[in-house]
Amino acid sequence: MSHGHPQSVRRRALRGAVGLLVAALLIGAGALGAHLVRTRYALPTADLLGESASPSPTATPRPTVMPGANITGPLNILLVGIDTRESVPDWEPHADAVLILHVDQRLDRGYLVSLPRDLLVDIPAFPPAGFDGGWSKLTHAMSYGSHRPDGGRPDPAQGFQLLAKTVSAYTGIPRFDAGAVLNFRGFQNLVDAIGGVDLYIDQRVPSLHRRPDGGMRALSGTGYTGPQMVYEPGYRHLNGWQALDYARQRYISGGDYARQRHHQQLIKAILRKVTDRQLATDPVAIDRVLQALGETLIFDGRGREPIDFAFALRRLSPSALTLVGLPGSAVYSEGNYVGENLDPVGRDFLTELRAGRAAAFLEAHPQLVITG
Repeated sequence: MSHGHPQSVRRRALRGAVGLLVAALLIGAGALGAHLVRTRYALPTADLLGESASPSPTATPRPTVMPGANITGPLNILLVGIDTRESVPDWEPHADAVLILHVDQRLDRGYLVSLPRDLLVDIPAFPPAGFDGGWSKLTHAMSYGSHRPDGGRPDPAQGFQLLAKTVSAYTGIPRFDAGAVLNFRGFQNLVDAIGGVDLYIDQRVPSLHRRPDGGMRALSGTGYTGPQMVYEPGYRHLNGWQALDYARQRYISGGDYARQRHHQQLIKAILRKVTDRQLATDPVAIDRVLQALGETLIFDGRGREPIDFAFALRRLSPSALTLVGLPGSAVYSEGNYVGENLDPVGRDFLTELRAGRAAAFLEAHPQLVITG
């Protein structure tokens, strides 16, 4: 069955307002930004959550005077970062970063949670990709789902559908109100478009991939060689390639759990930059971000445009966004590494998050809150 064919899945990369996803989607673009985006940019959407999925009960499209006026909480938004290897036509993308943004009922407090890319999960069968289901790492759900049985180029939007189903099954969150995919190039462009970010580097992070001048390190049969970029602890200003490079490193102390923490800290740094500089209400800045992002991001708001979510979440400030780290440990089989499992406290947090009791749980378990 070739459900992955373009005309049956309605996948179109989102240009326009989705360029502000990490920045404006989470904190709001304001009336000026909303007017600019609505009048200048087309707002197509892609089917990330399954074309048979019904509209979100908290985001049912209906005419409104103010964008997003009928969006109510709580909301769950699935954010995914991928490496599309755009130069390799048959590359099936992996989910390198999987984050859940949970926003409370009043839409003025949020929790950003990462799931390990190597988390062992039960990936359900997915006929559109010819996938029969089975246990594997979470990152593979995107690649398995993106497969096109008709031989077409792998489809990240279709892959997201399987990833969303997998995350829902694991976390117990029955549905996501919106979803977005941003590739590596888009993240780098976004950071450059807002003039870089200021971040506290919380540990020494040697780069596997980059030289100090930003060039790529040489790759030989024994691995990467040559001069190496190193991010030393302390307050740093990072441009686009530095932010992306820093976010990619997982062969460091703390492994992928440290990388998850760095992903979240970078997102919050972006939000802080947008807020402090009032970039989301600056039409020139909005235009610069939208142009820079191009088609590197795909969005699905279940019938709502990104700007509706941006306006609905305008009261969600960086200080009201809590970063949550879920501890876990490696799983081995016959001496071989096979993936990660969350510790009981991490699984318990997901239960409490789903039930709307995240604040109380974190008060009792402050070690899960990421700072910096």
